[in-house]
Amino acid sequence: LLFVVGTVSCTLFLAVNGLYSASDDVIELTPANFNKEVIQSESLWLVEFYAPWCGHCQRLTPEWKKAATALKGVVKVGAVDADKHQSLGGQYGVRGFPTIKIFGANKNKAEDYQGGRTSDAIVDAALSALRSLVKERLSGRSGGYSSGKQSRESRGGDKKDVIELTDDSFDKNVINSDDVWMVEFYAPWCGHCKNLEPEWAAAATEVKEQTKGKVKLAAVDATVNQMLANRYGIRGFPTIKIFQKGEDPVDYDGGRTRSDIIARALDLFSDNAPPPELLEIINEDVLKSTCDAHQLCIISVLPHILDTGASGRNSYLDVMLKMAEKYKKKMWGWLWTEAGAQSDLESSLGIGGFGYPAMAAVNARKMKFALLKGSFSEQGINEFLRELSVGRGSTAPVGGGAFPKIHSVEPWDGKDGELPVEDDIDLSDVDLDDWDKDEL
Repeated sequence: LLFVVGTVSCTLFLAVNGLYSASDDVIELTPANFNKEVIQSESLWLVEFYAPWCGHCQRLTPEWKKAATALKGVVKVGAVDADKHQSLGGQYGVRGFPTIKIFGANKNKAEDYQGGRTSDAIVDAALSALRSLVKERLSGRSGGYSSGKQSRESRGGDKKDVIELTDDSFDKNVINSDDVWMVEFYAPWCGHCKNLEPEWAAAATEVKEQTKGKVKLAAVDATVNQMLANRYGIRGFPTIKIFQKGEDPVDYDGGRTRSDIIARALDLFSDNAPPPELLEIINEDVLKSTCDAHQLCIISVLPHILDTGASGRNSYLDVMLKMAEKYKKKMWGWLWTEAGAQSDLESSLGIGGFGYPAMAAVNARKMKFALLKGSFSEQGINEFLRELSVGRGSTAPVGGGAFPKIHSVEPWDGKDGELPVEDDIDLSDVDLDDWDKDEL
């Protein structure tokens, strides 16, 4: 998911230790303590999701520490190394660094902090959020986190995104569905089920948003729907099973916290998600929107259509599509252009005029790129991307420090190219006999 440009692993670990330490008032958060410290807390939390190599994060660090010290005992201030803990960053939709989230009255609905990056601005926002939280309590609105003491019947809207299934509705909803289903089989009297209930409900809402409904969390009262309980051999409660189209159900044996459930759901989603789109760079918006939205964008420059024809070009595009599928969990952007169509871009990436097909991997936030040195083949590209995914490989700054002007071009029509039609020269009016024979 995240890309470390031009560093080796030892440099990364040094950087991790360089941002925050135990002596700071910033609380280091990880998947192991996030649920207990933040989600189950009565306190207001400001949480920064950062990457150690990110320059903006490094500049924010002293201000974040100052804010944490000023707010000590009033508002909790934490930090997550989202490069190290990618599942936790992904759970909250973190795509850029630093991302700051405010966890207020409803811990299941974190708000994005959009204010300034100074300690004064951070403290002002924290106190404003704190005032809102106190007013909600004063008016009797407790927020959103359920302690799990309420029954399924009394919790009302908290479980709105958990789909209740029965003997009658199960098959038509789950068995032939293209979506992934995580189904909890429970008994109303079961204490462990009651403890899981608020975590399951909170995870259902988050997973629905993060996967656009492609992973669904459901619940079956196994004491009522005994046909289902017998079919799937349910002997203890709660039992959670994962259903995917065309596969036998498998048991979920992960943790029972909201974070654990969401992390598994997102893994299932990425396993089943289609590969990213492969887009032709036909204008500036395609390049900018793709590269700005992804940690890394893979740009290929393919030979001119007259050099390859449609079949040759499609063979190159097929290789890229296979690699996009293989690395889809990384959530990278994938682009291509024809040789000469974006010559300024080629030059800025050190390609420029020869050696097609070529490929560059660009980190638009740092404006650095790496070039494919091996063959433009599944094996060569796989080796190139595998090195990048672990932070290896030589990089260089994008020429000029920014993307150059991108020309608007017509998209490829999928056909073989045609040579430009040259004007015919009419020689009918020329009398060759009048020419000086010595000049012929």
